[in-house]
Amino acid sequence: MKFPDPLISGTLVRRYKRFLADVELDSGETVVAHCANPGAMTGLNTPGFKVWLAPNRNPKAKLDWRWELVQVGDHLIGINTAHPNAIVTEAIEAGQIAELSGYESLRREVKYGQNSRIDILLESPDRPPCYVEVKNVHLRRPEGAHPTAAEFPDSVTKRGTKHLNELADMVAGGARAVMFYLVQRGDCDHFRLASDIDPVYAETFKASRARGVTAICYTCDLTVNAIAINHALPIIACDAAP
Repeated sequence: MKFPDPLISGTLVRRYKRFLADVELDSGETVVAHCANPGAMTGLNTPGFKVWLAPNRNPKAKLDWRWELVQVGDHLIGINTAHPNAIVTEAIEAGQIAELSGYESLRREVKYGQNSRIDILLESPDRPPCYVEVKNVHLRRPEGAHPTAAEFPDSVTKRGTKHLNELADMVAGGARAVMFYLVQRGDCDHFRLASDIDPVYAETFKASRARGVTAICYTCDLTVNAIAINHALPIIACDAAP
């Protein structure tokens, strides 16, 4: 996924009200940017971090800027949770995800379950449909028990728990269901659930896996020009997951 416009760099002043961030541009001007991320953003929203903004071309948008990247140490991390579906779709269509290859058609945002929409629906006439739910991952806790792990979620997610149950229901109905975790950072060597943050999600993940839901995780290459799928990360068993 290429950014359609050059990104502008600056320094994070503060993130507040979940969806707003004050950023001092390199020019010295301070602007308010949309933060397309409802999570806690632990370790990513520290004042003084270098960040990159994209101009907001949506004529209906209330703000002129959108926060896209943050630099932590030597690494770029993508914070925009609106991008993973497009990144994964692009990778599937390019044949970069072996676990999701061989389907003739791909549709996005298809209604299913209990008033939900599946992120990606893969279909072929000779095999069961494949429901793919995509989750953005950007949490890493260098001072925690698993310092090199990408972790999910970074806050309690009742919606995420609902999606796991709905995917399991699709498997019960004869379909294939995949939980796809996309890590928008390149400094992790495995994935695990943050069961201390949301134990209910972790237990539901364990139950959904037992019911036949597949889980896969991929990391990304990130530059100020584009974000692209890189390689699969192993999903390591933890206290509340197989």
